[in-house]
Amino acid sequence: MNKSKTISRQAMIAAMYTVTGLIFAPVSFGTVQVRFSEMFALLPVFGTSNIWGVTAGCFITNLIGLMTGANILGSLDIIFGTAATFIAALLTYMMRNIKYKNLPVASALPPVIVNAAVVGWELCIMINGSFNPVIFWAQAISVGLGQAVSCLGLGLVMINIIEKHPALKEMMTR
Repeated sequence: MNKSKTISRQAMIAAMYTVTGLIFAPVSFGTVQVRFSEMFALLPVFGTSNIWGVTAGCFITNLIGLMTGANILGSLDIIFGTAATFIAALLTYMMRNIKYKNLPVASALPPVIVNAAVVGWELCIMINGSFNPVIFWAQAISVGLGQAVSCLGLGLVMINIIEKHPALKEMMTR
């Protein structure tokens, strides 16, 4: 695939992530959240270049969320939330070949675990002003449950649909 097609695909992924995140802004940010756009965090199973689209989408969503007041975590989320998405996307790609019933179930775990830990930490700091293990674990579990809905639920359904349609798979590959 040529460079302009790859860049266009990454822009499309970033846009889908951002639009989905902002449409559902009331539940995309906060102490209890389900960021439906995190289903796109599984797209790196189709290639490393998709890591950049997902990461850019997360960055843009967090930035616009901050500017509109939806993102209560502020600049912490722009830096650490985006870094968490990048790390999770790398791990998702690395685990792409571990499958259960032909689905990359293991690839859905990094966005759940990494974001639970990082965003749970961010929320703990915002709520308490410093680290508190009880608050951290409460927030990490809450974020992890929301991520599970997005990644293990919606994300795996999305991957299954892409896998069954050769044109979609070709578009997401490379």
